[in-house]
Amino acid sequence: MTVETGGNTNPAKEKKVISFDVYCDSGANIPYNIVKERDIHVIPYSFTVNGEEQTCYTEGEFKDIAKKFYDYVRAGAEIKTSLISTQRFIEAVIPSLEKGRDVLITTISSGISGTYNQAKEAAAQLMKAYPGRKVFAADTANASMGEGLQVLKACDLRDLGESVEASAEWIEQNRYNINSYLTVEDLKYLKRSGRISAATAIAGTLLNIKPVLKADGGENAKIVSHSKAHGRKKALLALADNFAANVVEPENQTVAICHADSEEDALALADMIRQKGAKDIIIEWYDLCTGSHVGPGTVAMFFYGNDRKTGVKPKEGILDRFKKLIKHKV
Repeated sequence: MTVETGGNTNPAKEKKVISFDVYCDSGANIPYNIVKERDIHVIPYSFTVNGEEQTCYTEGEFKDIAKKFYDYVRAGAEIKTSLISTQRFIEAVIPSLEKGRDVLITTISSGISGTYNQAKEAAAQLMKAYPGRKVFAADTANASMGEGLQVLKACDLRDLGESVEASAEWIEQNRYNINSYLTVEDLKYLKRSGRISAATAIAGTLLNIKPVLKADGGENAKIVSHSKAHGRKKALLALADNFAANVVEPENQTVAICHADSEEDALALADMIRQKGAKDIIIEWYDLCTGSHVGPGTVAMFFYGNDRKTGVKPKEGILDRFKKLIKHKV
């Protein structure tokens, strides 16, 4: 894991009275040092490889578990990932409620996983059991650090003394402004997950075609095809071009790049987008929950930009207003 950041992951200089705790599934892909620094509670997915269940998350350096996972995938091991159950959400969140704190739970897109529905059901049950507390489940309409960037923003609001309602509302209003683009190295994993046909995979491999995918603007957001590039280098350039075309105020936000055992390409992409205005860049291994569907060699990029539903730039000053809020309250 590499973090190249000037500090935008935690703009609050001093902590305010904390009224709620932030929980996320491990699909949020947030580096452990940031999880620890920002007091984030991670509920891990699990995966089964050749009949043996293992966790998708560990407290500490993520590289070891991720490297092992992608070696399994390359070797053709049978891998299955599972939902986080309603009961696991309940058990994880209860300690915060017992302390008298409200709770915000974020999950990867409901179009990718049914985990959001499990979190929503857990929230409903917990509010019945703890009538004085509020529990919100938020569908981030993203995966990997597309979710993670929203978690960090919720932490900003929490640390500034905002309510759990305000944080949940921010995610609801801004989740489609988090742009996600990725490219894969081997088309067979997209074929295996049903995202492309066998014929397309064979033809693409023969012609050295690398797809560029993105998170769409659907109500249950999914990863869809965006464009095609001939060769890996051009695919990375296409990611950088999409960043330039859609990013808003790159110098005032944290951008994330995640890779599935392809750190050299992730660093190359970081250099490309730095030339296009990015300042704070997080580089991390790609989340395991969705990693088996895109495969080793995947490089993904996440940033705040144009609305994915409309293609329109956010309302003028949306980031400025947030910065003013921080300046006012710190």
